[in-house]
Amino acid sequence: MTNVNPNRRAAQPPVFDNRRQDAGTLVRRALVTRGARDFARGESVFRKKDEDHRERILRALQRPPEPVEVRAALKWRHLADPWRLWLRRSAAGVDLFNRWTESSEHVEMLGEDAYREQLVRLLSRAVPRDCAASGFGCTRRIDRSCREPEICSQNPPATAGEAVHREGPLPGGCDRYFGWWGGSSVLRVAFSAGDRHRAVHWDGRLWIDGLPIADDQTLDEYGRWLDDRFFVILAEGPPDHPAQTFTWDTPVSTIRSVVVHDADQGSTTVLTPTAEETWTNPTVVRNGAVLLIHPDQAGSAPDRTLPVP
Repeated sequence: MTNVNPNRRAAQPPVFDNRRQDAGTLVRRALVTRGARDFARGESVFRKKDEDHRERILRALQRPPEPVEVRAALKWRHLADPWRLWLRRSAAGVDLFNRWTESSEHVEMLGEDAYREQLVRLLSRAVPRDCAASGFGCTRRIDRSCREPEICSQNPPATAGEAVHREGPLPGGCDRYFGWWGGSSVLRVAFSAGDRHRAVHWDGRLWIDGLPIADDQTLDEYGRWLDDRFFVILAEGPPDHPAQTFTWDTPVSTIRSVVVHDADQGSTTVLTPTAEETWTNPTVVRNGAVLLIHPDQAGSAPDRTLPVP
């Protein structure tokens, strides 16, 4: 027989606070409603902007076009007369001028990736005067367009073919040109001696004569032509080198590799320093039929010698 304590109360069922439950439900419903309202408001704003955008385009298309002489005057108003004469002789220059000075319109139509790809291909067949006529900065002043078109638009003398470094004003233009993209990105174009080849360096990537070079390397911001054939640029060195340290520079490594491109052969060689080679600022010099790789610019003895095929 089980003893029952007469003073013990029977178990009571749990009591829920309906007021608290109702308040929580109301809060959740309010949040859901507010979120839906905010989403609808944002969607409405986006739809309104899209409608305004289409309406502006439709209104513009309905307006009669400006006379051709007005449109031409607006488009070519900043182009000096000597560059106008040059562009009459250079179809590639006209194409480059249009794509560079009207980059926003081309990006709107093509997309940024396609625009960049086509511009690099176009630059691979451009000459220095095409870049100057399009408003690029040059070796003399990277931040502004050519100020001496009367001189730079002239044909270069026959003896200019051997010169690698050319800084104007001089006939035929400089050896380097700089285009400012979006305010911070810099497009660099470097011409070899005799303008036989051109290197395009843009946002860490390098193309020579339109072909991508050393895409698997982290490259320096500047490279240079040794002559009319070899282009040299530094790259990030091996992280496991015993003397390796890292900085905020580009490349970040203090021990660096060297990329040598032979434009005549279409071949690229990446030279990586061994543990015994301390390449802090490796310098490549052509000496007749060989390339000499010095560990720095201090005139030290070369670490390696490469034959020129």
